[in-house]
Amino acid sequence: MSETKEMLEATVKGLQDKIGSLNMDLKAKQKELEDANKPVISSKVMDVINDAINDAVENYDFDNSDQYELDFSLDYEGRVQAETINLTDTYELMEAIATKVEKQFKIVEELDTTEPDNHKPV
Repeated sequence: MSETKEMLEATVKGLQDKIGSLNMDLKAKQKELEDANKPVISSKVMDVINDAINDAVENYDFDNSDQYELDFSLDYEGRVQAETINLTDTYELMEAIATKVEKQFKIVEELDTTEPDNHKPV
């Protein structure tokens, strides 16, 4: 009887190991599928993009008070404090980042390689 229990325990352990291995394989294949249609980019290019983003954010004028919406409140000691600060003009920040990134690359139109004449996508 104990041999049967030991065999069952060994079988269960083996199946659990197999399930773990299959789950790891599944996650890897799901990641591959997720990345299948993404454009390929080198780590060097990604570094250039990151540097451009960092430069744009570091040089952005966050001191312009017209870009913020402030909500004030009184604390327990009667002092006025800014409770929330919202950056309302995010378009300018996004535009500054996009401009810095675009300046780092030569941007070309993609061609439709599925068509025999390789025309521009419509």
